[in-house]
Amino acid sequence: MGDFLSSVEQVNGAVNGFVWGLPMLVLLVGTGILMTILTRVFQITHIKHWIKNTIGGIFVDKHVTAHTGKDDMQISQFQSLCTALAATIGTGNIAGVAAAILSGGPGAIFWMWIVAFFGMMTNFSENVLGIYYRRRNERNEWCGGAMYYLKYGLGEKKGCAQIGAFLAVMFSVFCVIASFGIGNMSQINSIAVNMNSAFGIPTLFTGVILMALAGLVIVGGLKRIASVTERLVPFMAIIYLVCAIAIVVVNYDKIGPVFVSIFKGAFGMKAVGGGIVGSGVAYAMQWGMKRGVFSNEAGLGSSVMVHSSSNVREPVVQGMWGIFEVFADTIIVCTLTAFAVLSSGLVNLDTGEVISDAVSTALVAEAFSTVYGKAGAAFIAIAILFFAFSTVLGWSQYGSRGFEYLFGTKSAKYYRIVFVLFVVIGATMDLTLAWDLSDTFNGMMAIPNLIGVIALSGTVMKITQNYVDRKIKGKKIKPMLSAVDEIQELHEQEIQKVS
Repeated sequence: MGDFLSSVEQVNGAVNGFVWGLPMLVLLVGTGILMTILTRVFQITHIKHWIKNTIGGIFVDKHVTAHTGKDDMQISQFQSLCTALAATIGTGNIAGVAAAILSGGPGAIFWMWIVAFFGMMTNFSENVLGIYYRRRNERNEWCGGAMYYLKYGLGEKKGCAQIGAFLAVMFSVFCVIASFGIGNMSQINSIAVNMNSAFGIPTLFTGVILMALAGLVIVGGLKRIASVTERLVPFMAIIYLVCAIAIVVVNYDKIGPVFVSIFKGAFGMKAVGGGIVGSGVAYAMQWGMKRGVFSNEAGLGSSVMVHSSSNVREPVVQGMWGIFEVFADTIIVCTLTAFAVLSSGLVNLDTGEVISDAVSTALVAEAFSTVYGKAGAAFIAIAILFFAFSTVLGWSQYGSRGFEYLFGTKSAKYYRIVFVLFVVIGATMDLTLAWDLSDTFNGMMAIPNLIGVIALSGTVMKITQNYVDRKIKGKKIKPMLSAVDEIQELHEQEIQKVS
């Protein structure tokens, strides 16, 4: 049995190395660059517009946060953002950033920013396609995501019907498997270990409590998940950001040196940990890019499954929420974690060498302890609790959508029950191999998804240009809506005429 597990680990290691190696990172970043060019650098040229219509709209536009009725299975724009952020803002924003600094030096943060910049337009494109090709299920819920634009978008191209359908199934299979690992057990295990380390709480007790809480939310479906995340995500994110900003403010004299260290480390002007310069640059790029991808999940095709359930009809409107999602997750949360660590004195800013013996979450906890004392470690344990549990809620919806696509709408409730039961397993078992396998399948989700995004890049470009011409340039032209939304809009116009 041990030989079998060893063989599985070796095979998985080889596959994982390919999935998250240089070819995949090039594909992910390359897709972001392509979509940035095709949309004419939308994230910069129309920055005022997308900020005004996303985070800015929360305060001035009631439609952004307006809840739908009991019988309406759609969710609001803000709820879709919070549910997506619930899945992306997780342990990676704490432990992952620390791991990137440990392995790639301060320069890794620069490459994390680069990936996030182009990832904004990958996420934008996924959401545009998600809204454009979404469908209603038997419960009248909107269902969208890579599986739908692969089947109904790529599949509609000449000679691509079978490949589109095949890739849609493969994406769904990868998604369901990954949801139990990276979206459930690994997150729960991080909570259980941290709660045991910080407060001495038994892992089984943590698992049972979290299973009960998860069951109350997840079994209720998307609307209940969205209702919880729109309260949980802003609360946890604001508290964490305020505490991280306080550390940076206390160490304000290190802000300049931190920036210098990041940029010099990124381009090999200084070696990571005093090592070879070329090797330092390679590690900085690799770890920074990995952190950017793992953190915001742009290119994996995950968050679009929630964004597609939004009550908007304009694909570009939801696309702009995708831009903000990446911005909030990586540019804000991950950056502040990095600055808190780098300005704390635990990293030699001249060489990039980590002075502390702490690793991963412990390094961030130690950084917070330099300002908050013993409460710093407790705060990080609690932050991991909120961040990781919210990730479980978000990923439960992703896996549910993938399972529903494979086996039908009625089957989703069985998936949710099994998903909740796996919470206890995640809290009490050593799941190293399971995490590695799920990590691989998480990465493999990107392959069919990116094929769909690239194949339908022309559609994204046309929809975006149509929106810009109408909403920004003021041209009177017909909007490019999905076939389903267009029929519904015409129906509502007819009702208005009669009334």
